[in-house]
This record gives sequence, structure tokens and C-alpha cells, in this order.
Amino acid sequence: MPRCTWARVEPNITYHDEEWGVPVHDDRALFEFLILEGAQAGLSWTTILNKRENYRAAFDRFRPEKVANYGARDVKRLLNDPGIVRNRLKVAAAIQNAKAFLAVQREFGSFDSYIWGFVGGRPKQNRWRIMSQVPARTAESDAMSRDLLQRGFKFVGSTICYAFMQATGMVNDHLITCSRHRDVIRKS
Repeated sequence: MPRCTWARVEPNITYHDEEWGVPVHDDRALFEFLILEGAQAGLSWTTILNKRENYRAAFDRFRPEKVANYGARDVKRLLNDPGIVRNRLKVAAAIQNAKAFLAVQREFGSFDSYIWGFVGGRPKQNRWRIMSQVPARTAESDAMSRDLLQRGFKFVGSTICYAFMQATGMVNDHLITCSRHRDVIRKS
């Protein structure tokens, strides 16, 4: 099956074939991607995928209402957990982001309603032929980053936001030669 060139080994192949680029509208899943994309900063996505189940266990299955209430004991537990990226700033960001996430939910009714507004509520269907055409950031990710930062989110630079948009199907960045390109359009 023809795939995007970054999906050559596991766990990337399964992630590419089953999740990447498929529109996500579940707030818990959106929160998970937001935290994982922030954790990935400076690391490979493969590293994060390999730790994903550990993250789910360590962060209460990514329930933002639980993570928002984490205190010093939880921070210590997380920083001692070899199954996740043990970076104090990233752990603190996850807790802060949970608080900001809940505030967005209260304001907009759901995080989904808020975040999908950056693409007009519909996935942007790109038609890239080679990976070098895929941008690291766009005007939409710049706007998303600015707004998230103003709302108190951390580890949400434009490049991280664009990766989040790719992961959650806000943009379809499967190459047109990839068998998933059309599949993702059908799921949009």
C-alpha cells in the first residue's frame, strides 16, 4: 500500500494507516493530542507514539478535569515515571493546558467547537505531491498558536499547532500518492 514517506516503520505505520489525518471531534481525544504534541517538542513523534499508552495511564486517560487538579504529588509522580518524557516544563504545561482547556470548554461549549473554528469547521484538503511541499506552519496554525497562548496554553507554538492540525484531521496532509489521502477525504 503506498504511504506517506514518514510511515516506514512501526508504530508510525499503524498510526498513519488508522489515525493520522482523520477528523477528530471528541474533546478528550483532542486534549490527548494537544498534550502529546506538546510533549513531542524537540523529540521524534515515534518516541511519543512508543510512550502513548504510558501517557494515557500516567495522565488519567487524558481526562482534563482530572489533570487540571494535579498537585505537587502528581508532578513528582510524573517526573519519576520512565514511561513518559520527564521534563518539568512539559509536565507543568500539561497541567496548565488542562485548566485552559476546561476554560475553553466553558466558553465555547466544547473544545471541538473552538478549535475547529480555525479551519472554518471543515478539514482543509491539501494536495501535496512530495513531503518537502508540506509546510511546518500556516496562517491558520499561527492564528491558533496566538490565541491558545493568549488563553494561557503552553507548548503551543505554530509548528506544534500545525502538527496538532495534521494529527486531528483539521488538514489532510497525506500525499496524493498515499492510499490514505482519499480515505481521509471520505471520512471528512
